[in-house]
Parts: sequence; C-alpha cells; structure tokens
Amino acid sequence: MTDQPTPQAGAPLSDDETRQWASWAHLGGILGFLPSLIIWLIYKDRSAFVAQEARAALNFQITLLIGYVAFNILGFIIPGLGFVSGLIWVVGLIFSVLGFQAVQRGQAYKYPFSLALIK
Repeated sequence: MTDQPTPQAGAPLSDDETRQWASWAHLGGILGFLPSLIIWLIYKDRSAFVAQEARAALNFQITLLIGYVAFNILGFIIPGLGFVSGLIWVVGLIFSVLGFQAVQRGQAYKYPFSLALIK
C-alpha cells in the first residue's frame, strides 16, 4: 500500500483576493444563491473572512428564495400578491450592493434579516 498524499487546501488568499471574493459573494446575490454558494464552497478553507461573508450572503439569498416561493404560492391563492416577488428582488438587489460596498471597504456586512441556515 502506498501512502497517498492528503489533499491540501489552496494557499491562503491575499488581502486583495479576500476582499474580491467576499465582495463577489455579496454582489453575486443579484443572480441568486449560486454565486455565494460556489464561493463559499471553494474559498471557505482559504479565508475566514470570505467564509464568513459568503455564508452571510448565502443565508440571505436562501431567505429571499423562501420568500419568493412563499409569495408565488400565495399569489395563486390570493390575487394581487404577485408584486411582492418583485419587491423581494429589489430588496435583495439593494442589500447585495450594500454588502458588496461594505466588504470593498474591508468591513464585515450583516444583513438586516436572514435565516441562519448555513452555519
């Protein structure tokens, strides 16, 4: 039996790379939860800050997704609630940009509401 080398996590990120990936995790929320999920999975072991920010963005995007689904279902039952989905998208857009800007300044960003689903 030969000893296989254990896989190593990538090299730690530089400060610029840390801010870049953490900010893209927030801004990627404009497209949904996948960008923050991918960034979190790839970089969580290379930078604690990226892991924290990508996890926050991912939890927020999943929270918004739950809201989309709930209000789309309610929109079929109660006419007139369809506009709420658009409102949820606008809220997501605003907070994603705010998160992007905060991380670009090197600050952690806390969303005003979010379910803590990913720990």
